[in-house]
Amino acid sequence: MKRVVILISGGGSNMVALCRSMTGDHPARPVLVLSNEPEAGGLARARDMGIPTAVVDHRPFRGDRAGFEAELLKPIEAARPDILCLAGFMRILTPGFVDRFAGRMLNIHPSLLPKYPGLHTHARALAAGDAEAGCTVHEVTPALDAGPILGQARVPIRPGDTEATLAARVLAEEHRLYPAVLRRFAAGDRRPVTP
Repeated sequence: MKRVVILISGGGSNMVALCRSMTGDHPARPVLVLSNEPEAGGLARARDMGIPTAVVDHRPFRGDRAGFEAELLKPIEAARPDILCLAGFMRILTPGFVDRFAGRMLNIHPSLLPKYPGLHTHARALAAGDAEAGCTVHEVTPALDAGPILGQARVPIRPGDTEATLAARVLAEEHRLYPAVLRRFAAGDRRPVTP
């Protein structure tokens, strides 16, 4: 059984989708939800599901990313994870941290990578006049949002869409895609999922 640590910064809706999927014959189980935000709503949601939580507030480490990551590693290593899942974790991790978990760290991104890495993905898709948007699960590498793609889901962009309406439709797909990719990845299968 693979041990999964999930890193969050906010409400944790993708974390909840992942944790709810890891039951029955699933090859993995959540062992820790970790946040850099003490007030992250996802922490209470994880506790309500009986999953251990931890917080490493990034603010005391302003300008000291190495110090922050050293503290972040303590609860992660104590949980002995096989897989790390970034689920709305809003801190960029250094190459040294990423390399430590090479081939074992996943992230979900709200665009059809390689289009629109980074922030403001829905606004950028709308501004470009794209016909579709979506989300991507990928392996984390030192280059931002550039690791091997493990799955994508697409949604049409509709006339009159706003950032909010598009984001809501993409998020619904994220909640389906990320659990599907994690199940396959935890079983040792890196073939991309395209629901």
